[in-house]
Formats: sequence, C-alpha cells, structure tokens
Amino acid sequence: MDAHALRRQGWTISAIARHLGRDRKTIRAYLNGERVPQQRRQAPDAFVPFLDYCRQRLADELHLWASTLFDEIVELGYAGTYSTFTRALRRYEVRPHCEPCHASQGRDRAVIEHPPGEEIQFDWIELPDPPAAWGVGANAHLLVGALAHSGRWRAVLAESEDFPHLVQALDAVLRKLGGTARKWRFDRMATVCYPSSGQVTPAFAGVAKFYGVQVAICPPRRGNRKVRLILRSGHPDNGSCWSREG
Repeated sequence: MDAHALRRQGWTISAIARHLGRDRKTIRAYLNGERVPQQRRQAPDAFVPFLDYCRQRLADELHLWASTLFDEIVELGYAGTYSTFTRALRRYEVRPHCEPCHASQGRDRAVIEHPPGEEIQFDWIELPDPPAAWGVGANAHLLVGALAHSGRWRAVLAESEDFPHLVQALDAVLRKLGGTARKWRFDRMATVCYPSSGQVTPAFAGVAKFYGVQVAICPPRRGNRKVRLILRSGHPDNGSCWSREG
C-alpha cells in the first residue's frame, strides 16, 4: 500500500525503495503486480522432472538403495542435494508399498545377549562398481563376520558368493578375527542351507564339522531380532539378523 501510494505521488522506484528499506527489484515487482505481499514465490521443485523416472526404477527394483538412485539422476542432470532428494521421495511417496517392510515397522525390538566366544554372525554385502584396483570384477562381494558379544568385525572381498568363494572367505575372516566362536549364524543363503526349510546343506555341514562349530540359521522375517553391531546390512524381508546403518 505504501509503495503504490508513493508511486501515485510521483516518487521514483529508487526513492520508494530507500524510504521503505526494500530492494528496488522488490518494489518494482510489487508495483507491476508480479508479487503479492506476505506471499513468497515458490521455486520450482528440481525433483519433479525426475519423478516418473524414480517411480519406474523403484517399481522395477523395489529395494533399490536411495543412494544408488540419487547417483543415477545426478548423472541425468539433477542438481539437488541428497537430503533434498530423500525428502522428495517421502513427500511424493515414490517407493511402492512393501508388505514385509511395512509389517516390521513399529515391531518390538530386543537386544539379545551373547556370552563371549559364543557366536559369529556372517553376511554378504554387495558393493556395486568397485574400483578396478580391487580386481573383483563388476560387483564386489564382501563377507563380513562379526562377533555377537563385542561387535568386533572383519571382512574379506570375494569375486562371487558361490560355495567355494564362501568357504575361502570364511577361513580368511576367521584368521583375521584370530579364531572361531562356537556357533556361526547365517541368514537363509542357499550356499549354507535350503532357504525354504532352513536345514543346513550336506556340503556346508562338512565345512562346519571341519571347524568344529554349530550352524544357526536365522528364522524368516525376524529382521528386528538383532545383535547391536557396528556394520549392519540386509533387509527385514530376507530374515537377516542385520540392518543397514549408513
């Protein structure tokens, strides 16, 4: 109102701006009707042009990591930050509904105590696009072994997750830890057990007999029954005892 009144009295835009303590561009926008008092202009959402792409990618691969999807749209021209990107994923509800994930939310959690030397937990972590210097091919497979009592862990890179590479990596992890515990725990990986029943395969039973250990298989869909560990990976859908934490 003051700007329009002063303008009608013949004041210049610069004089009005100095009198009201505002920028000249702001005064000009008010006088031209381009801005309305107490209403801020909303900058266009940089995520919108990539919304359909993200929906399609997550429809094709439901549990695709947000960091991987962020890297993809950055290559396509997205200029926002990662935190802005993840907020947009939640705001637009881009990730499809997953019933096993949804069922695990809000479920009671318990810290399971383990005596020293009782158990080692093993799990694979896939590392896409590893450096060529690693010499493991297009995808690196990291076998992590963590002591359930202390959370101390060691890991070994492998070219594959098949049975020979699993046994080789297991032995290397045990040597890095300085020995073995009485029990090894796995999720339902096919190289260790039959996923449908959880029964240990004869081949892996021979490995366990050689090292003199017991094999424990995680029950299905028990992702919240975890031991507190430093490095965690997995998804509540696969019965893993671990969860990703950065």
